[in-house]
Amino acid sequence: MGQSSIVPEGTALAAANGFFICDWPWAAPKDDMASMEHPLFTLATRPDRRILRYEHGEAAIEVTPSVKGLATIHDKDVLIYCVSQLMAAVNAGRPTAPTLHLKAHDLLVATNRETSGDGYRRLREAFERLSGTRIVTNIATGGVESTRGFGLIDAWEILRRERRGRMIHVTVTLSDWIYRSVLSKSVLTLHRDYFHLRKPLERRVYEIARKHCGRQAEWKIGLETLLKKTGSTSPRRVFRKMIRDMAAEDGLPDYTLEFGDGDVVCLRARARLGEGAGEGPRLEPGVYDRVRAAAPGYDPYWLEAEWLRHWRASGRPVLRRPEAAFVAFARSRAARNPQRRGGG
Repeated sequence: MGQSSIVPEGTALAAANGFFICDWPWAAPKDDMASMEHPLFTLATRPDRRILRYEHGEAAIEVTPSVKGLATIHDKDVLIYCVSQLMAAVNAGRPTAPTLHLKAHDLLVATNRETSGDGYRRLREAFERLSGTRIVTNIATGGVESTRGFGLIDAWEILRRERRGRMIHVTVTLSDWIYRSVLSKSVLTLHRDYFHLRKPLERRVYEIARKHCGRQAEWKIGLETLLKKTGSTSPRRVFRKMIRDMAAEDGLPDYTLEFGDGDVVCLRARARLGEGAGEGPRLEPGVYDRVRAAAPGYDPYWLEAEWLRHWRASGRPVLRRPEAAFVAFARSRAARNPQRRGGG
């Protein structure tokens, strides 16, 4: 019996027993929009034991640390990985559950972390901060608004260790607040180079840009408002210099950053290959559904980027039917390297 005939039963059985198996190696990074909008994670690199309180419009947030400190923006990698895996399954019509079984090594590799003993130690510390950080908020997720308190993850457990003490299999139970974002598809795709951003402020500014600028040509925000939205504790003059330096370095994926007169920060979407006159093939929005059907389990926007790289490397030929060419590329990629589903 082939793998495809037993996978649906295995994944359905896993979900029926209350857990989800993370087995999507090509899952595109996904982030929930609520935590992209609001500063729930500390940008500090040392243990941060402050109680954070924010108000923005009708939204109110209080973030309380454990003795281990607040969850950091780098700890968020765990949530992004979990949300990414779940969304890949949702898009493929597979059953999901808020408790995920994952391989620690896969998480570390997918999020550009070290796989040394120190990398595993830091991963465990991330689990501890994520479960210990408590949030009270009325921010709606999945169209539901309620004032409630919760941890970023409800629970975690190391199921097995190797002889050297490194964790192998781990279970993570997401909070209902996060899981509801997945079920309602209240998520956005991140550029894979997000995990190469080492400075906490760079990551936070990228999140804000992705949430508010998206695919618009540009988006502007005042420095004072940006300071508040990032959750940075730096004085305004120091924050201004950090933003100026970020603009000069020009290292954000997807976006350029300019700091103009009047303390106005302008974020512009980088020109994407395939958009704009003469820059590449234009695609109709409906093509992404065809690509999902042609390449189950793959993120269509990641495939688009790969296809456009191939198109550019081929000398940018004129395509009379770009949608058909894109779908054919996706089908070929999936045939060569189909997504593996199952326990693995």
